[in-house]
Amino acid sequence: MNCLRSSEQILMDEMVPSPESLATKDHTSSVHSSRAGEGGQKPDTGNIEEAESSLRESGCLNYEEARALLGRYEYQKGNIESALHVFEGIDIASVTPKLKLALAERVQTQKRRSRSFSTPPLSINAASLLLEAVFLKAKSLQALQRYKEAVQSCTVLLDILESSLPAGLPETFGTDCKLQDTLNKAVELLPELCKLADAPREAIMSYRRALLHQWNLDIQTTAKIQKEFAIFLLYSGGESCPPNLQSQMDGSFVPRNNIEEAILLLMILLQKISLKRIEWDPSILDHLSYALSISGGLKVLASKVEELLPRTIDRQEMYLILALCYYGGEDDFTALNLLRKLLSSTEDLTCVPGLLLASKVCAESPDCAREGIIYAHRAIESLQERCSQLLGVANCVLGLSLSAHSRTILTDSERVKIHSDALKSFESAGKLTKMSDTNVIYHLCLENAEQRKLDVAVHYANWFLKLEGGSTLKGSMLLARVLSAQKQFLDAETVINVALEQSGKWDHGELLRTKAKLQIAQGQVKNAIETYTQILAILRVQRKSFRLGDDLKEFGDHCRTLELETWLDLASIYIKLSQWRDAEKCLSKTEAISSYSACRLYTAGLLNQSKGLYKAALGDYSNALAVNPSHVPSLVSSAVVLRKIGKQSPAIIRSLLTEALRLDRMNASAWYNLGLLYKEGGLGSAAEAADCFEAAIILEETEPVEPFR
Repeated sequence: MNCLRSSEQILMDEMVPSPESLATKDHTSSVHSSRAGEGGQKPDTGNIEEAESSLRESGCLNYEEARALLGRYEYQKGNIESALHVFEGIDIASVTPKLKLALAERVQTQKRRSRSFSTPPLSINAASLLLEAVFLKAKSLQALQRYKEAVQSCTVLLDILESSLPAGLPETFGTDCKLQDTLNKAVELLPELCKLADAPREAIMSYRRALLHQWNLDIQTTAKIQKEFAIFLLYSGGESCPPNLQSQMDGSFVPRNNIEEAILLLMILLQKISLKRIEWDPSILDHLSYALSISGGLKVLASKVEELLPRTIDRQEMYLILALCYYGGEDDFTALNLLRKLLSSTEDLTCVPGLLLASKVCAESPDCAREGIIYAHRAIESLQERCSQLLGVANCVLGLSLSAHSRTILTDSERVKIHSDALKSFESAGKLTKMSDTNVIYHLCLENAEQRKLDVAVHYANWFLKLEGGSTLKGSMLLARVLSAQKQFLDAETVINVALEQSGKWDHGELLRTKAKLQIAQGQVKNAIETYTQILAILRVQRKSFRLGDDLKEFGDHCRTLELETWLDLASIYIKLSQWRDAEKCLSKTEAISSYSACRLYTAGLLNQSKGLYKAALGDYSNALAVNPSHVPSLVSSAVVLRKIGKQSPAIIRSLLTEALRLDRMNASAWYNLGLLYKEGGLGSAAEAADCFEAAIILEETEPVEPFR
């Protein structure tokens, strides 16, 4: 046994002095051709048995040890099939009790810090050699694409070590053996083999086994396993059962699904990076960004990025990630301030992604739209003679900013010019993207529809649906609205019906609401009421089917908004039918959903106005404007009631109507009532009144059943 206690390199040199001795003697092309993936020839077993016999007769090795050593040598040479043939000759089942006893005895001896007088059946070097043989057998089977057998071999190895060493390998277990190295490799290998064997559930269990059992792995190995496990959870496409962590620690957090478990692992890795226990790996942040994005945790991602040590991540990249997080978390103010800092003179003037995002954020706030135009122009200048696709995106965000800015312009001539510039920007974006960017096509349709170029808008809406494969709800609803503006109600309803057939039940709410409005436009009030009843039934089922948590908050808000709008639409129908009691019941349903909604207060005002209670109606409209000063219907209705009461000056009524038109130039009712005011009050000429009436008629003829935006 002195040979086994010597270093492995000396043992190799003594036992196998040259490539021409023992197993390789007369073992030439037939074995050398037996590489991974080449299974056409069988190994020459005669020479292997001869070499094995020579090793055993030397008195240094027993049968299993001789085959383990010889198999390792064949594996190192690349003779995979020969190595596997040697390893398969080891009866690991008969050796397992000896291995367990030898490992357990070694641990007990170290704990007692004294020599044991009992002689173990195997030395620790011999045990290490045999366990390495089991590992190399698994690697050989992997190379030969026999993955299920490889899983079995690797599992046997880990079962032996887990049962023998429940607390893992001590740090001082033995520096003269390769057991810890073999263990590290086996723990990493098993999940990979399970994936190759198309056993995702077993892969997840082996990952958890690797991380939860006390293997005493080094921190780099553990981090690598955690990262690979998180990647598998995120992108494997299957859903695993949640881990039973209660058995590990009382009160511990138990992930409910793959995404939560992956996020937990990636956050642990980020913490290790912050503590400088492992090196910075940008891909960890990439995967965490994806996981938190799809689970609605963008603000959590922002906090994790902010916790990173200085110079861990590039300053520009950090600002951009944080801006995206806050923008996705609906905190536009913080996102824009971060982008302003990024794009200031002391930072980076030509950060194209930052410029594009800043322009997009500004476009969503009319007050900042002028600033968004500046950012878009800077992006276009930076992209000249570069990527045409990005240049197309830059022109698109320029169009968005111009369109938003046009809604704040008071003079008609300037507004028309900016509208025209916006449309040109969208058309340039379409050409640069070869009319293949659905976002550009959608906004081309929207801009043409708002400018009442309805035939062009229909063309772009159909093109959008074609690019999306006809499966997008947004495109179907936009096409239906444009068709309704052309008074093609039957065609619009057909579009909605097709979308209903192609979409899931949970997506039917918005589509059915549009269908109900199309039915009202055709005078089918009874059918519209039935359609609204279907929406309420769907929402009732959704509430029972989902327990809304933080990750589903956005979905819950959408459902509540849709329910509120449905009850208010029903109330409006009953108000027009003078069915006051039914209208009041519908309004009472909305109080629990949102008692301070501007739309709800406005509908209550309509009810009082229909009853002739003008003062009460005016109070409701005033309350609605207190909640939302930009609520155009309340501005128009306030002006109508004040004109009927006749106790306010015409100037106040005109200010309400002009403010409504500043916010929505396409509001036919505002133009009509302004024309009446000019005709009756003497604030304008007859020509101005005629212009208002003409605008009202044109807009009413092209008014969609729902706003285009």
